[in-house]
Amino acid sequence: MAEVLDCKGLKCPQPVLKVAIKARTIPAGTSLEVLADCESFSDDIKKWCEDSGKVLVSCVDQGGFVSATIQF
Repeated sequence: MAEVLDCKGLKCPQPVLKVAIKARTIPAGTSLEVLADCESFSDDIKKWCEDSGKVLVSCVDQGGFVSATIQF
């Protein structure tokens, strides 16, 4: 099961904060795809995943925005 969180248009740290809030309601085994276009999102989401014990499956530049997939 996968969910999508569209954070395009938000400036850091808002996308990571939205992920942290969403994480409270996501069951184990679910993946979350996060779409964001702020410059530091890739680094920020890698750090958040390390700090929170989540698995960053992928973080891909889609040309204008980044798509990050997190396994919960």
